Amino acid sequence: MEQPFLATSRMPVYYLCHGGGPWPFMEGEFREHMRWLEASLKDLPRQLPKRPTAIVVVSSHWEAHKFSVTSSPAPGMVYDFFGFAPEMYKVQYPAPGSPELARRMVQMMTQAGCAALADGTQGFDHSTYSLLKPIFPDAEVPVVQLSLQQNLDPGEHFHVGQALAPLRNEGVLIIGSGMSCHEHGPHMAIPSSRFDAWLRRSLLEASPAERHEALLHWEKAPHARKVHPREDHLIPLMVAAGAAGSDSATCVYGERLLGSMAVSSYRFGGTREHSPFDRGAPASRPAIHTEKAAVSP
Repeated sequence: MEQPFLATSRMPVYYLCHGGGPWPFMEGEFREHMRWLEASLKDLPRQLPKRPTAIVVVSSHWEAHKFSVTSSPAPGMVYDFFGFAPEMYKVQYPAPGSPELARRMVQMMTQAGCAALADGTQGFDHSTYSLLKPIFPDAEVPVVQLSLQQNLDPGEHFHVGQALAPLRNEGVLIIGSGMSCHEHGPHMAIPSSRFDAWLRRSLLEASPAERHEALLHWEKAPHARKVHPREDHLIPLMVAAGAAGSDSATCVYGERLLGSMAVSSYRFGGTREHSPFDRGAPASRPAIHTEKAAVSP
């Protein structure tokens, strides 16, 4: 399979589905539901121009009054899920932190007019470790986790992505970790399909300016509030899109997760090669404009 990056050392940016709870640490039926997602995540290192110097994960499970970054050299674990076996509350993803990168990120965001701070006590939540475990199982790449600003304003998060974009030239991999659909069950089959069709068109076919406009007004998308009653799992996409600049998007994963949810993940940058892990081409293509359970995705 062709490597998407041949003539650049600039890191791509991703918006990735992170699945439910601590699934990469599990075995059994629930893990089996995540096999296609797992395969897509394991393919990600092949898509990179080189091994990252560090990873920034925008967490959909951490909100703060200011944009906050983990600044401990050895962040702990936050077990932000419920209803799982006791051993799941002991799993570890011992990636080192990067106090220096955290300091620089705070400086970059502050200079861009976004209030930010470093948090030396916050650990990694499952937005980070459930996502990174299949991608970098050795947990050797330094990781800094970035919070959402609790107002969840799309424009502010897009602006933060723009502020952090220069890190891509330094080998830093920026990932928005969320879920493109955050409700599940048979009743979500049609709403999630129509929202996914809108998302695909907005990211894959629109110009950068049109993409920006569509994301700022995501609530006009078909079934937006059914798919995202609260937008915490969509907002990491705004940071990724801001950091992407004018780079085009490619769908790197798509399926009906748990049998009904139409979900998808995206890479900004690299070639537009079709991903073998995208099973989710939508049946309908709505216009860009105008228009929780024991598992914790």
